[in-house]
Amino acid sequence: MNKKKKIKYINISERKVLLRLFDLLSVFVGIYFIARFLGVSYITFDNEMTSKWVLTFLIYFLLFGHIFDMYNLKVSSSRFLAFQSSLITSFTSIMFYMFTPRLTPSLPNDRIEILYLFLAVLIPTTIWRFIYSTYIFSPRLLKNILIIGNAKKVKNILTIIEKKNFQNNIIGYIADTPIESKEAYKYTAIQDANLLEIVQNITIDEIVISENSIDLSKNPEISKQIIYLFEHGINIKSIENLYEEITLSIAQENLNKDFYKHISFSKNHENTFYLLFVRVFDIFISILGILSLCFFIPFVFLGNMIGSKGPLFYKQIRVGRNGMHFKIYKFRSMVVNAEKEGKAVWASKEDTRITIFGKFLRKTRIDEIPQFLNILLGEMSLIGPRPERPEFVNNLQKELPFYAIRHVISPGLTGWAQVMYPYANTVKEQEIKLRYDLYYIKYRGLFMDFKILIKTIATVLRFKGQ
Repeated sequence: MNKKKKIKYINISERKVLLRLFDLLSVFVGIYFIARFLGVSYITFDNEMTSKWVLTFLIYFLLFGHIFDMYNLKVSSSRFLAFQSSLITSFTSIMFYMFTPRLTPSLPNDRIEILYLFLAVLIPTTIWRFIYSTYIFSPRLLKNILIIGNAKKVKNILTIIEKKNFQNNIIGYIADTPIESKEAYKYTAIQDANLLEIVQNITIDEIVISENSIDLSKNPEISKQIIYLFEHGINIKSIENLYEEITLSIAQENLNKDFYKHISFSKNHENTFYLLFVRVFDIFISILGILSLCFFIPFVFLGNMIGSKGPLFYKQIRVGRNGMHFKIYKFRSMVVNAEKEGKAVWASKEDTRITIFGKFLRKTRIDEIPQFLNILLGEMSLIGPRPERPEFVNNLQKELPFYAIRHVISPGLTGWAQVMYPYANTVKEQEIKLRYDLYYIKYRGLFMDFKILIKTIATVLRFKGQ
């Protein structure tokens, strides 16, 4: 098969690695330049502690880069957003660097050197990010994808691709009928499609198929051609797998009687070492959390006295692992007797029951701090699906047949659904959150947990809590 030659595409994971590597290189070059050629002594390369100082700064930069979306490809593809993110990350990294004296050098006598350091970090990273958005983000380096399925299925996935700014090149689709609102994509009728001819004219890197949604018998040759193309190095995947790749959640279509083909427990579900590490980490973090609770109590007490007098703490029955009930503890953020009629009510986005001070507690997640006690007692974990009230669980299990799967692991103070889709007060929205929870259960592991922690920190620092 003779294919039209195309420059090798750079996939999404490779682009993220590339961004990190060249960010670190840019920062290192900037620091080295001001130390060697401008005589800046704040981070000198003539000291035995230099490697420690530089490594500390690079770690800070990576950490805050994650928090401030420097490795979000949508941000990276925009020059303005990339500069904004680089500016905030550079400033925050230097501020933290200045206030961790045991890990970093003493502050310079000439404070202008701090400004030099800031510019030495910001300018090279900005130049690199502009190079990335101009050349690396070029369509020539994007993966070319062809989609096969019925019009409804294809329209849904194309809409999601546009909404999520999925950074790959959709060169066209093969379907039973054309899609009126998607004229930008080349349409080929299923009965007229010749994959070999398409590949001959346009380089295809991946073919995405929704086999269950379209009758391939209208063109029997397509199935043979798909096998032939797969044998010649073109990746073939299901439309459900593409959905999962884009949204980082389980596709709704996979929640059916054949769920076991698409959903399974992570290999860490019964991994003794992983579970032991998680429990030890939970205990360690919960102890620190309880110590911080002592610090916040006077502050929250004073805020509640001014904003809405009443109990400092709020406790409520929630459903935990294996459906067991437990009492969850929070700082009170609503008015007293928020549910006067005794009926459980979902909190809404502009809920009038939330006090002014309570909004601040929720935005900063301070109201969740007492739950470190639940974590220490083993009723919760730091990371997992958020526990819901029994009244809601009973209704949701009737409406959403797979809802109970959330309870196979311990509920968490934060979780994948919480950071990806934080607000849900309808059954439909809860179904979306459920699919994020199932994704976490499927891919649960240390790397996944680390991503959740970073996203949670970003939520707290940006006051995006609910």
